[in-house]
Amino acid sequence: MNGNGADAGAGSPPRVTIGVQYVKDLSFESPNAPMSFNELDSRPEIGIDLNVEARPLQDNHFEVVLHVTARAGRGENVLFLVELSYGAVASVAPMPDEVRARVVGAEVPKLLFPFARGIIANAVRDGGFPPFLIDPIDFDALFERAAAAQANEQPQEAGA
Repeated sequence: MNGNGADAGAGSPPRVTIGVQYVKDLSFESPNAPMSFNELDSRPEIGIDLNVEARPLQDNHFEVVLHVTARAGRGENVLFLVELSYGAVASVAPMPDEVRARVVGAEVPKLLFPFARGIIANAVRDGGFPPFLIDPIDFDALFERAAAAQANEQPQEAGA
């Protein structure tokens, strides 16, 4: 059944329900404050790392966690470093394994990303810096790269 009580057709998108979203871990550091605020007139070097972790819980429930690290600095001088692990429990309707892997690895992170982005922007702003807004992320491309990397590793492991 889909959300309006009608049967979902074969071409309908997979059903995903986010039961709960939560901050699993949040850290903000500004190790060179207040001196770092004197250097805000030039554009800093920005680095962002993003990782998606998914693990089955029970039945068709999965924990999906976005791990985001954002760093701004000039050379060795760190202006700020923010690390966020933002999670959710997602209920995924029964579906083939390859479809479920894509839903859990790409579609659920798409739903979580705007919330994680807002938390990071607020943490950076509350740290005394202009809000830091991460550009949109192509989770489909990230999923494809991770799947390709995993496929390349499996033959090596089998031969080892």
